[in-house]
Amino acid sequence: MKIVKLVSEAQRWTFDQRAIGNRVGLVPTMGALHAGHISLAQRSRTTCDRTAATIFVNPTQFAPSEDLDKYPRTLDADLEKLEAAGVDLVFTPEPSEIYPAGFSTYVSPPAVGGTLEGASRPDHFRGVTTVVMKLFNIVPATHAFFGQKDYQQAAVISAMCRDLNVPIQLEICPIVREPDGLAMSSRNRYLTDDQRQRALGLSRALQAAEQQFHSGATDGPQLEQTMLDALAEAKVDTIEYAVIADAITLGPLPTIDRPAVALIAARVGATRLIDNTLLTPGN
Repeated sequence: MKIVKLVSEAQRWTFDQRAIGNRVGLVPTMGALHAGHISLAQRSRTTCDRTAATIFVNPTQFAPSEDLDKYPRTLDADLEKLEAAGVDLVFTPEPSEIYPAGFSTYVSPPAVGGTLEGASRPDHFRGVTTVVMKLFNIVPATHAFFGQKDYQQAAVISAMCRDLNVPIQLEICPIVREPDGLAMSSRNRYLTDDQRQRALGLSRALQAAEQQFHSGATDGPQLEQTMLDALAEAKVDTIEYAVIADAITLGPLPTIDRPAVALIAARVGATRLIDNTLLTPGN
């Protein structure tokens, strides 16, 4: 496994692979890797000839009040996991390599980023679209792999690629969960034992809404109330949103008559967690 820190090195490696006809998969991460990240690398390996991963804690997607300084950084362990997963290249730049002195160009996020996470975390998606576009140019892969857990992020990146004609095939991979249902997240390590038990309220709320939906309920507000009740019962500390939305636009969906998604953001202790599940009529 090759480890590089410079933009020029990552570009050269990718151009060389593309020149000999290899399909290159890109797995962008912020490190603190868990089985969810590794599943993306494994998906890339089965889809592409070569796989590149990036490890970069992107400062532009954190608000001043958020946990940039505390965000877990476990580079040595991450590299071991990626090597074991068969990754061919890892790009681990310093912030100054991505945002050099005088940097002032940003990518405005598409409309799908304006609600939910976009409303809760102003400028978050501007940081995401900017860094992802830069990574797509630094590692000009044929495919890129993202997880469904960050559903709105995946929708934002998909819309950005469509709107800006980015020549890369996106693969959105299923959520990987702990045996008890908790969606895997780098932030789960912040949870105490008690908080972790309460955090299960997110997946249980989604399961309750999903069960109601498959039993015939299609009223969006009714399903939202089901999620709110389950979150309250689990004693999560703060519910930022628990909504039923159009799976494409993420707009409100009073009645589920097309593909939908249930999305939750909540805080347990000081830890902010998100989760979601797809609700598709006829399935």
